[in-house]
Amino acid sequence: MGRRTAGWALVGGWAALLATLIPFAFAGDSPAGSSGRSEPEGAEVSITWAGDITPGSSYGLPPDDGRALFENVRGEVAAADLAIGNLEGTFAIGGASKCGSDGGDCFSFQAPPDSAAALAWAGFDVLNLANNHAIDFGELGQAQTIDALDANGLDHTGTPGQITVVRAGGVRIATVGFAPYPWASDLRDLDAVAELVRQASDEADLVVVLAHLGAEGSDQVHTPIGQELAMGEDRGDTRAFTHAAVDAGADVVLASGPHVLRGIELHDGKLIAYSLGNFAGWRNFSTAGTLSLSGLLTVRLSPDGYLRGGQFTGLRLSADGVPSTDSSGEATGLVNRLSDEDFGAAALRLLDDGSF
Repeated sequence: MGRRTAGWALVGGWAALLATLIPFAFAGDSPAGSSGRSEPEGAEVSITWAGDITPGSSYGLPPDDGRALFENVRGEVAAADLAIGNLEGTFAIGGASKCGSDGGDCFSFQAPPDSAAALAWAGFDVLNLANNHAIDFGELGQAQTIDALDANGLDHTGTPGQITVVRAGGVRIATVGFAPYPWASDLRDLDAVAELVRQASDEADLVVVLAHLGAEGSDQVHTPIGQELAMGEDRGDTRAFTHAAVDAGADVVLASGPHVLRGIELHDGKLIAYSLGNFAGWRNFSTAGTLSLSGLLTVRLSPDGYLRGGQFTGLRLSADGVPSTDSSGEATGLVNRLSDEDFGAAALRLLDDGSF
């Protein structure tokens, strides 16, 4: 698991872009690093990404202080050098919900601050706060959430201009979160995206870009070309954003938001995962059809940022929103189909066991 080396920093400057990896490399294929230095044979760091996590809501809290949400997948999460999740909701007490008395399509999520301990128990290291639920209970709720994460040794990223650097596997890794909201670094401003990614590259060996993007719903499994809208919101040009991040120096881009699985692309040899669906949420998510399918994605990178390989672990959510391993292979098959249909020759192809 990762260890904090810096909270967050904004440092100017421009870092030389890393050379690109041949897009079709599988595990074990590792060209010489662009920095010119010779890395030890097999040196690499593993980074695991989970989809949307909602620890609590008006529907109640999971048993065992929230640990029941993660008990079936804890081993997979904790095995990574760095485990990252998208936290959709707050750890707070009191405050006014953004929904007011609206009982329609507005949703706000809140769990007691003590529940943050379940994320640490599950093996997470960094939580992305760049999403539409980060201020469900206003700035006070967000401040309580950050305090709860800090109290449990969990790092966070995603506030405007924030670069969080952690050390994992002997490598300095910068995490940067983007979303189309004023309380996050805005993914729609591509010039600002590129500048922040370059700053992150100056601060660390590897740059992991996290993003909350795209349209939502069971029919949103494809990654379109051009702008995406959700509930009247402009959520930006998804592909333009991810490509801009890679072109500026991101080593991997990991996204969430659509609440369904989407395909995985290789852009200039860098992996872009467009959505892993809902990871865990106590009685918050619909689990009908494709909404029940989820996944964990582990990416193995060299210290120079070359893709060494990885593993997609298909998951299936119970009716209560608790993930377990999907033994049917349906989740893996869906990701492969969507990758092929949306990205063609640039698609990342998973083997039957989910490895690549």
